[in-house]
Amino acid sequence: MKKNTRNTKGKIISAAWHLFYEQGYDNTTVDDIIFESETSKGSFYHYFNGKDALLSTLSYLFDEKYEELSNSFDEKTDSIEKLIFLNGELFRMIEDTISIELLSRLLSSQLITKSEKHLLDKERTYYKLLRSIVVEGQQKGELVTDKTANDIVKAYAMYERALMYDWCLCNGEYSLREYSASMLPMLLNGYKNRN
Repeated sequence: MKKNTRNTKGKIISAAWHLFYEQGYDNTTVDDIIFESETSKGSFYHYFNGKDALLSTLSYLFDEKYEELSNSFDEKTDSIEKLIFLNGELFRMIEDTISIELLSRLLSSQLITKSEKHLLDKERTYYKLLRSIVVEGQQKGELVTDKTANDIVKAYAMYERALMYDWCLCNGEYSLREYSASMLPMLLNGYKNRN
């Protein structure tokens, strides 16, 4: 039952974000989302009280992408390479499928919300995967141990959010993925074990 619930909710979220990207948020109706997701009006309103409620679900798509990517690692890949790979693929997905307008809406809604801040939810797949990569990197001697895994994950997550905010502020005038590919290694180098 839980898997079916997740599949229905996931289908609605995926369909919504696909439509938001293809035809714009304002031009997408709830009926469009129901049709595209091949679900029912009852299912839609069981999970969401309207189209605006879908704005906070972008983190769900990010987590789905991370789950998909987590299965593609070679066991010889070191922790820094894994983090750089994950970042590049996430930012590629953002550039290719998420409009700047919608990413801006999500980020600004997270700043002003009094309720749950989805981007900071430590139970997300995002944080669990990052933490497992960092812990493994520390155990293998690839990453420093004078900083906790949580400190390293926090710095990485803050870096990603900062770049997304800046990319939105600059209205996408540069490639998010390419800029990050040149900057992230410098951040992660600070956590590389030199011994």
